[in-house]
Amino acid sequence: MSAGTHPVQGMDEKINILMVDDQPGKLLTYEAMLAELGENLIKAHSGMEALERLLKTDVALVLMDVSMPGMDGFETAQMIHAHPRFQNTPIVFVSAIHVTDLDRLKGYQHGAVDYVSIPVVPQLLRAKVKVFAELHRKTKQLEVLNAQMIVLRDEERRRIARELHDSVGQLLAAISMNSALVEAESHKLSPEAAKRVSENAAMVQEASKQIRTISHLLHPPLLDEAGLASALRWYVDGFSERSKINTRLDIPQNLAGLSSEMELSIFRVVQECLTNIHRHAGSPTAGIRITQDEASLRLEIEDAGKGIPPEKESALESSVHAGVGLRGMRERLRQLGGTLQVRSNGQGTRVIAVIPVIRATAAPEPQEVKAQPQSNPCQDERCLPVQAVVRPASTGPIFPAP
Repeated sequence: MSAGTHPVQGMDEKINILMVDDQPGKLLTYEAMLAELGENLIKAHSGMEALERLLKTDVALVLMDVSMPGMDGFETAQMIHAHPRFQNTPIVFVSAIHVTDLDRLKGYQHGAVDYVSIPVVPQLLRAKVKVFAELHRKTKQLEVLNAQMIVLRDEERRRIARELHDSVGQLLAAISMNSALVEAESHKLSPEAAKRVSENAAMVQEASKQIRTISHLLHPPLLDEAGLASALRWYVDGFSERSKINTRLDIPQNLAGLSSEMELSIFRVVQECLTNIHRHAGSPTAGIRITQDEASLRLEIEDAGKGIPPEKESALESSVHAGVGLRGMRERLRQLGGTLQVRSNGQGTRVIAVIPVIRATAAPEPQEVKAQPQSNPCQDERCLPVQAVVRPASTGPIFPAP
């Protein structure tokens, strides 16, 4: 995705409104009331059907009856908001029976943004739905702009890393060579001058090392050259050495079906989480575990620090109260269809990221038409051997209890 070619979602693009009611007559009534809005109106006749529709369609608003056989509206809303993808999906309840203040309170407790009594005033319902439709459009436009900002930031990091290596790094290398020539003649200088020459040479070497480290942190070349596993191994080893935090990485030997965008996003999530552990957790250890099955990749980062207070942990679920780093991680994963969860207690914090990944099935070998040089499978799969610990998928601690 290029930041310059990704259009902002148009104001006139239709959104999807899910209408849920077990009575077909009511669904037709709602359809007639909302038809002039010009949006896509999707019908569901039960709570289970509504959940199926949500999983297949990007829904901006759910208009749902409370009284339905089997799973009622309150239970359906609870299941909808329990799913990480639909935690912020607005739900408007409609009811002709449950119309007391206690019923309305129960609706709001189950995540409703509005509660409409029957008989419904068509103009009022249209006005309410229109507000949420426009809010959804604005949100989507902001998401597109955030995605463009992330792309631009990554491109700028790559550019700065290249400039540091190609310009500043080369200048320091030239200074180092000149210093070596002067140092070779240092016996002709006074002892104090010779000492300063030696110190200058050491400082140039240290500056070169720092420039190289900063350049690689901005954009690790291993990510492009050898793949995610090697880049993470390099970063984790360097982080552990710099921070004195014992950090363990468990990663499969081969990660299949990952695009370069996925690899960069996973690397940035690990980088952000380890930085937060170093700054805030006060933990002597950190653990990263990556597992992959046929449908998804799961990334877990865990520490054994002081954890997050319960009141702050609940606030982190809202993008409004989350910090810049957490919002950036969520936005990266959202672009890939993934989710991010933060779990914490007094014994540490665990961040869980899940990204859908479809593994390509092995295709039958084509018939040979003419001699062709055989391609290296590792070039595409990035299956360069790395030292790694392969662990089965698990929800247990990355570090076993002593």
